[in-house]
Amino acid sequence: MKLQPDRLDVQSILAYGTGWVGLGSHGVAEKIDYSVVIGSRGEKFAWNCPSFEQLTAEHFAVLANLKPELVIFGSGKRLRFAPPAFLRSLMSRRIGIETMDTLAACRTYNILAGEGRHVITALLIEQDAA
Repeated sequence: MKLQPDRLDVQSILAYGTGWVGLGSHGVAEKIDYSVVIGSRGEKFAWNCPSFEQLTAEHFAVLANLKPELVIFGSGKRLRFAPPAFLRSLMSRRIGIETMDTLAACRTYNILAGEGRHVITALLIEQDAA
């Protein structure tokens, strides 16, 4: 699916499909096929977690250190919730977290980033086994 950003000054998810997202900022587009953290203030880095089963509390602690208003967790191809103990670093700093499948997280991130909110999305990009 192709998406159109409302604001051109915000890093946006321009498109997505199974196993990838297309990220754009300032007229430059990039196809990403690995788990990634994307922020409305320009943050972008690999989230070293190729599958839901490999998640740890440390993955969420990295997000808490970015001090966003809200974290949107894209849990992969289907909705799965991280154990509450993994989220303590976010909750202790009063950072909201919303969990949804990765494709829904892409859409939600664009809406909130387009509103000017300081939002981070952590997307699990799962690859089909060959």
